[in-house]
Amino acid sequence: MSGIGHNNGPTMEPGAGWRRYAWKRARADLLPKLPLEIVRLRVRRARELGLDYKTYAGVRASTGRDLVAFLFSSNALRVGPQVAIIPAERAAKLSGVIDCRHTALVHGPLDAARLLTENAPLIDTAGAAPTLLDGWSATREKVAAVLGKIPRDGVLVIGDTGFERDWSMAGKLAGFLPSDRYFTAD
Repeated sequence: MSGIGHNNGPTMEPGAGWRRYAWKRARADLLPKLPLEIVRLRVRRARELGLDYKTYAGVRASTGRDLVAFLFSSNALRVGPQVAIIPAERAAKLSGVIDCRHTALVHGPLDAARLLTENAPLIDTAGAAPTLLDGWSATREKVAAVLGKIPRDGVLVIGDTGFERDWSMAGKLAGFLPSDRYFTAD
């Protein structure tokens, strides 16, 4: 059990080293021998998500699972207090994504409810983004609040800044992808 002062470091239970070795060995043995049909399915899934295969395969290899949601920053969506409607080219990319939730963290003074209202049904959920004054715990709580019960290691952050990159680490998410790379990928 984690308690006060626990940093969620590696387990100290006996056999942790062996389990880590066995897991790495099993993955190393499997990766070069993926059946062609599995590779085809993953290429198709990358296309459904709007990602290039290399990015999708890297996230999948590091987490061991499929992506189930994207967490966009309002910067990545190119929305703000003056214009809360996602630009047409970005909206088209979002509407083409298959079987993946779209969540957003909105920088003030833009309101999350306004983003949802003006961009329905492109964005499923939205919340207030962490601020520069928020610590690691507050950032993790804001990320968790917008994601709800979505598995954290199945969520990829799409953002523009190093501050937004930190959301993936604080929330223990699948990773971070710069928005320009995501929105220009075919």
